[in-house]
Amino acid sequence: MEPSSAKAKPQGRLLVSTSLDAKDELEEKLERCVGIVQSLTNGLSEREANDALTANVCKGQQQHEDVCLGLFCLVLTDPSQAQRSYRDLTLLSRDGMNGVLVKINQILMEKFLKLQDVSRTQLVWLVRELVKSGVMGADGVLMTLMKQIAGGDMSSKNLWLAENVLDVLLDQKEWLVKSAMLVAMAVYTYLRLMVDHGTTALLVLRQKEVDFCISMLRERFMDCAVIGRDLVRLLQNVARIPEMELLWKDLLHNPAALSPQFTGLLQLLTARTSRKFLACRLTPDMETKLLFMTSRVRFGQQKRYQEWFQRQYLSTAESQSLRCDLIRYICGVVHPSNEVLSSDILPRWAIIGWLLTTCTSNVAASNAKLALFYDWLFFSPEKDSIMNIEPAILVMHHSMKPHPAITATLLDFMCRIIPHFFPPLESQVRQGVFNSLTFIMEKRVLASHDRRTNTLNHLAPLFDNPKLDRELRSMLRERFPEFCTSPSPPTEVKMEESVTMEMDNNVLDKEEGCYDATEAAFSDDEEEVNNKGKKQREFRFQPIKEEIIEEPADITPFQDQLEDVMKDKVLQLQKASDAENQCEVMQDIVDLILEDDFDPEQMSTLASCLAELFKGHFRGDVLPDEITEESLEESVCKPVCLVFRNLCTMQEDNSGFSVLLDMLAELYQKQPKIGYHLLYYLKASKAAMGKMSLYESFAQATALGDLHTCLMMDMKACQEDDVRLLCYLTPSIYSQFPDETLRSGELLNMIVAVIDSTQLQELMCHVMMGNLVMFRKDSVLNILIQSLDWETFEQYSTWQLFLAHSIAMETIIPILHHLKYKEHPEALSCLLLQLRREKPSEDMVKMVLSRPCNHDDQFTTSILRHWAAKQDDALGEHIKTQLIKNNNQPRKRQSLRSSSSKLAQLTLEQILEHLDNLRLSLTHTKNSFFSQTPILQALQHVQASCDEAHKMRYSDLFSLAEEYEDFQSKPLKSRRKAPASSPRSRKGAAPPATEEDSVSSSASEEEDSKPKAPKRKRKCSSAVGSDSD
Repeated sequence: MEPSSAKAKPQGRLLVSTSLDAKDELEEKLERCVGIVQSLTNGLSEREANDALTANVCKGQQQHEDVCLGLFCLVLTDPSQAQRSYRDLTLLSRDGMNGVLVKINQILMEKFLKLQDVSRTQLVWLVRELVKSGVMGADGVLMTLMKQIAGGDMSSKNLWLAENVLDVLLDQKEWLVKSAMLVAMAVYTYLRLMVDHGTTALLVLRQKEVDFCISMLRERFMDCAVIGRDLVRLLQNVARIPEMELLWKDLLHNPAALSPQFTGLLQLLTARTSRKFLACRLTPDMETKLLFMTSRVRFGQQKRYQEWFQRQYLSTAESQSLRCDLIRYICGVVHPSNEVLSSDILPRWAIIGWLLTTCTSNVAASNAKLALFYDWLFFSPEKDSIMNIEPAILVMHHSMKPHPAITATLLDFMCRIIPHFFPPLESQVRQGVFNSLTFIMEKRVLASHDRRTNTLNHLAPLFDNPKLDRELRSMLRERFPEFCTSPSPPTEVKMEESVTMEMDNNVLDKEEGCYDATEAAFSDDEEEVNNKGKKQREFRFQPIKEEIIEEPADITPFQDQLEDVMKDKVLQLQKASDAENQCEVMQDIVDLILEDDFDPEQMSTLASCLAELFKGHFRGDVLPDEITEESLEESVCKPVCLVFRNLCTMQEDNSGFSVLLDMLAELYQKQPKIGYHLLYYLKASKAAMGKMSLYESFAQATALGDLHTCLMMDMKACQEDDVRLLCYLTPSIYSQFPDETLRSGELLNMIVAVIDSTQLQELMCHVMMGNLVMFRKDSVLNILIQSLDWETFEQYSTWQLFLAHSIAMETIIPILHHLKYKEHPEALSCLLLQLRREKPSEDMVKMVLSRPCNHDDQFTTSILRHWAAKQDDALGEHIKTQLIKNNNQPRKRQSLRSSSSKLAQLTLEQILEHLDNLRLSLTHTKNSFFSQTPILQALQHVQASCDEAHKMRYSDLFSLAEEYEDFQSKPLKSRRKAPASSPRSRKGAAPPATEEDSVSSSASEEEDSKPKAPKRKRKCSSAVGSDSD
């Protein structure tokens, strides 16, 4: 099953290419490194060759990298030398093979499909050897290699790869079980591949896969359980294989046989599957193409991309099983940002609809629908994401007009899966689907797409649509009665065209061709004609203002439960026409509530009536367009604000105070927006001045009972409804509730996720004027670390707000140890700009020097170069301190137990590497940083005690110290040397001291920096003194 050799002789030895292809940069680099190795070893015996390579590796980091990559390339391209090259590689590598592992991952992710057959075979052999040797990081390489095993691909190369990777896992089982994640990933991969390997010719391979999965599931079940609910989905697909059937029965009826910690099937089904597992069943090439379509391709122009994907991956009968992997990946991994969602980029539901409509197998179609709805079945709003369930409802919604059969079959599947998925858990499945639909309504997933009807917050237009057959509608009404009736029958409403409707109009037009594999919706020319003369849309992170036809409030179900007096007042409130009359009636209702004979059991009913009567008050913007004292007072003259006003005028020990709080708490359950409306009232109303603490009492009275939880939920609701109001409330929220807002980045993330540049500048002005404090010293570092996972604009906004505060850089400089140059460019760039304004302190220099040395990471070199130009004295002294400290006391440094010491991990080699990079960057400049006495003395100190390898590797750096020694003994000659190699007096320095003064000053500096090592101090001093003599 080993891959055959290529028919045509290609240009390179590593990758397949044609005469028209440009030379691959990676291949060119590896071949250059092979040339270096061969030039060093040609004509030499094995021992001599090893000595020559060792000597070359000791010269520096670049030479080490060249030799290692050259040997690595020889392993891939020359099987006859592979064993010897790998042996030399293990002996010469000084970074634990890290550089080679990086290149292997790069080839696996970017070049694997282009590899020569020989190179592919050798790459698998190399991974096997790395695993045998127990090289740290080999598990990650093996996981990347498994990702290249494509689902639904029965080609000989793919089967060969699947079998060989499985052999590695079986042969190195003891090594495998040390990595729980690799165990889970391997089980997930081969459970999925088992489905494809059911033919007679592949029974031997499938049996090996079965034996492997059975052994891992029985011996390491809790490691496999981290997969979550998709483990059950995969096991269902293979449960009819005899060995798997026994395991399936234990899973259902005897869970303790698998693990004492395993309580049953429900434990797995309620656990959300990590995106790592969902992504591992797509090859890097598939993943790249899908991400491109969902982030770069415009809706209506996807035809050629879908056709290419179809030809490449979905053209065979066996490839039908891949559709489940693609749908699970799109639902669970592809979560577009707000910016993409508000643009005309191809949406996820359109791709899923295309995958469903082009499915040619009934079994594959059923599995694809299960993959689409799988997160619905045990959905929990606390654990699961709306983004996982959104595609299914949008596919049904958008398919209703152009493809009603798709909507009908999905709705039918949703109804029938509830009793048939697993009968003993029918009630839990029903609850999961109910939770999904409820959450979809709460998040208004469909609200912004159907503005032609009056039922924006209901699913009735979908569930009770005339295009569905009567039997299906009847089943939907039976299963989901709560979602099949709307407050009033849908009516066609003729609405005026507006700019905010353009996006939806385009979507409605494109729906008709959204899944059509033969014709795209629009060409470029058609779009230009359709959009001509229209105002350009401005995409901003704010809710779309919707024109809603007001319905009369319906309190019929509640009014009869009220006592006569209260019922009359509520009916009077319903009939009141203007705000003034409503406020008067509302005050009467409040007075009735405060009376001693008021029945508390009527509180919930009254709250339901008020929530229905006041629903219009919670629509639209709360904050006036122009903020003045008059406009603010006018905005809080609403009937619901009467409850707030009465609370503000009462003392907390008043019995009526707790009654009104209970009233608000009941109202809060019916209408969650009441929370941020209360916050707005407490800030905007003159009557509530100084009463912001009232909100804390309100929070404690609610069912949540916790200030932090209540505040975050209210601010989240405000963020979703009105960004301007969120920014208006921010200063007061931060100042009144510092313990709740400053201890974590939760609120900050809400703010920076939706503000625009103007609002960011306004918040910065508030900070500069002292009206707003968003960071404090004890928590700012943790918040900035949390922000590293946020979107780019969110991170930049966070750093801008931080820099507006007057917090010392020493407070946050430890964040450097969390920053990787490829993953955190936003934080690194902001930190770099701020550090250049600072005078370097010892802690700053230590943190900067402790960054890992990487050829592509220029952060340390750039800031050191800037400081060398502007703050050379201070930088020189601090570097001298670090050099001497790390040279003399390495063991003591490593044994320190403080958290800061653990973070630093500063080594002498790191300092020398960064200094050598700095020296190279200053080579052709007039900067005299390396002619400073402290630097040269420290280099002398290090050179005197370091080993030969370091002396050879940093010979150019240490040569500066040798020239300084010559200068001390032969000052006249040194004056004739080039300026770069002779020490220069610094600006503003005193006249040159005598040699005796130089000796004594050198000795005293050593004493200051090393009071506990007198012997080494005397040795260094005598050395300098002998030069003077």
